[in-house]
Amino acid sequence: MRLYLMKRIFILCCVPAFIVAQQPDTTAIRFSKYITAEGMKKNLTVLASDEYEGRETGKKGQAMAAEYITKYYKNIGIPPLNNLKEGYQQTYPLAVFNPPELKLNINKRAYNQTTDYYSWANITGDTTISITDIEFCGYGINTQVYNDYDRVEVKNKAVMILGGEPYNSDGKSIISQNTEASPWATNHRIKQAEAKKQGIKYLLVVDTNITVSYAQQERRLKHNRMAIDNGSLTDYPLIIYISKQMADEILVSSKQKTNVIIDKISLTAKPLHFSSKTNIELNLKQGKEKVSAENVMAYIEGTDLKNELLVISAHYDHLGVQDEKIYNGADDDGSGTVAVMQLAKTFEEAKKQGKGARRSILFLNFSGEEKGLLGSEYYTEHPVFELNKTVCDLNIDMIGRLDDTHKDNPNYVYLIGSDKLSSQLHKISEQANKTYTNLQLDYTYNDEKDPNRFYYRSDHYNFAKNNVPVIFYFNGVHEDYHEPTDDIEKINFNKMEKISRLVFFTAWQLANQTERVMIDSSKK
Repeated sequence: MRLYLMKRIFILCCVPAFIVAQQPDTTAIRFSKYITAEGMKKNLTVLASDEYEGRETGKKGQAMAAEYITKYYKNIGIPPLNNLKEGYQQTYPLAVFNPPELKLNINKRAYNQTTDYYSWANITGDTTISITDIEFCGYGINTQVYNDYDRVEVKNKAVMILGGEPYNSDGKSIISQNTEASPWATNHRIKQAEAKKQGIKYLLVVDTNITVSYAQQERRLKHNRMAIDNGSLTDYPLIIYISKQMADEILVSSKQKTNVIIDKISLTAKPLHFSSKTNIELNLKQGKEKVSAENVMAYIEGTDLKNELLVISAHYDHLGVQDEKIYNGADDDGSGTVAVMQLAKTFEEAKKQGKGARRSILFLNFSGEEKGLLGSEYYTEHPVFELNKTVCDLNIDMIGRLDDTHKDNPNYVYLIGSDKLSSQLHKISEQANKTYTNLQLDYTYNDEKDPNRFYYRSDHYNFAKNNVPVIFYFNGVHEDYHEPTDDIEKINFNKMEKISRLVFFTAWQLANQTERVMIDSSKK
């Protein structure tokens, strides 16, 4: 019996504290009551009102929202940070590009911008470009298992690549080694970033389904495009998506066809590179405007572990006014915004009552998410606190509605990313829910095979790609997603309250346990 007891004690001592501690924390429960449906409704009634004009980044409504959130943090007693505007705002520069007017001829044959090609150009003014030589570089992918740029010099050159990624004859991706698409095929920014890294000047991407792609992107293509204006915009290549027919015309002199190329790469599972003579004429007209936007943040300093930081985030921008209709974005992401505000109030109240968190916490309200995760991109490139001391980001983006899958059961939340970098973070999240909230945790969109790729589509991803563990809280899309009908009257505040309390209990554990969560996997 004594030997058995010694073994039992040894085993218990080796189990991480966050797994053993399954008894509810009465202090955490007491402070969780400060998160209320009424408090969130009060703030959302203001932020999702017509007065705020849809909170479009760089516009009046977004600036008004930044001021409202700032005032809220001041009023609840969170002190300002010395190195920020008003002590709460991180201002960042933006360039706004008008929709480009692009005319493109290949071998003196004119093509149509709306049916044969499209572009988000980053060159301003009136520009004429002539291309006589082009490098074909497969799919424009650079990985350890497959590299289209290996021993190929493409700096300052015009390059043509295929969209998507190569598959073997058995239907498996050469990149992911399974039947599902890798991020190289589902996240266009990855190829663009690689092209910038390679120093490519002009990048033509072959889209074999150009008409469908254009239809999906039409609304964005007809509106202004925004980018962080950090002085390096011209480092990106001019990127044009072209049809298969245009690609074949470009490759006439090399006697190549795109279908044959695709089949050859599939058969050999090896990159294919060659040079080709061509005659491409581009005439581009595009205007540019400089604006700025703000990330709003509130910082609550921790106690003995104050040099480590927990981030709780949401984006407060939305789509603004389009065709004289206001897109109020009550769910997307007014719901996450007011949840973060309530969480800040709760942790500040705990500190006032002598129960402040051991780690510091940064409550981060991003702008620019709807323009391409720009606010979080800027923050992670210009962090107010070092990213290597940031233990986790809990990101809330849309928690106020029901999707069709759960229309008869509001007691759910989609969790995305919790196990991508840290198995411990996933266990903490599961335990917090089991102990306190008993929500249905739906991991449908956490599946790497999910075609929606939501993991890459909200602000947490800019932390994840910098090796910071994340959890993304999400209610799924609904009929009013990105529509002017996403209004406060349709918000389920009781659902918001419960999900926000789950975030609180998870954050409470992360901010107070002795060891920071371990990074033990790499699915970012």
